[in-house]
Amino acid sequence: MPPYKPDPVKVRAALDTQLIALDEPSYDGSGELAALLTACVTVTLRAYERRIRPEREIARLAVRHLLDRLASAAPGRTVEVRVPPYAAVQCVEGPRHTRGTPPNVVETDAQTWLELATGRRAWAEAVAAGKVAASGARADLSDHLPVV
Repeated sequence: MPPYKPDPVKVRAALDTQLIALDEPSYDGSGELAALLTACVTVTLRAYERRIRPEREIARLAVRHLLDRLASAAPGRTVEVRVPPYAAVQCVEGPRHTRGTPPNVVETDAQTWLELATGRRAWAEAVAAGKVAASGARADLSDHLPVV
């Protein structure tokens, strides 16, 4: 499945909404979609660091962007990575499932996913802390992280 391509105008609006909530100036960087999505990740992590719940739309965009990066870097359909309520992707080469719950599932919250995908948190640490539920023989994503 090709990566999700959000409307840059909507991404910019979500970014500016979160920046206002953080009492920061509006985004003044590149209007390119990749730059906007990277800024969404940075700003969402900043909100979490300040113990502020990020706006739903920017969190969704940040999570989806990094899930798409994972799926591009580790193509396949062996592992399903879920970050409810925002998104899920299938990735990693190997046996493919076709119906029902896949045998290899990784599930985590948005903050943990962003930290894992950006290298701010180690896979083993997140699993040990109970921040990641990983089931199945191929559900270890440590070889595929970080994605940025």
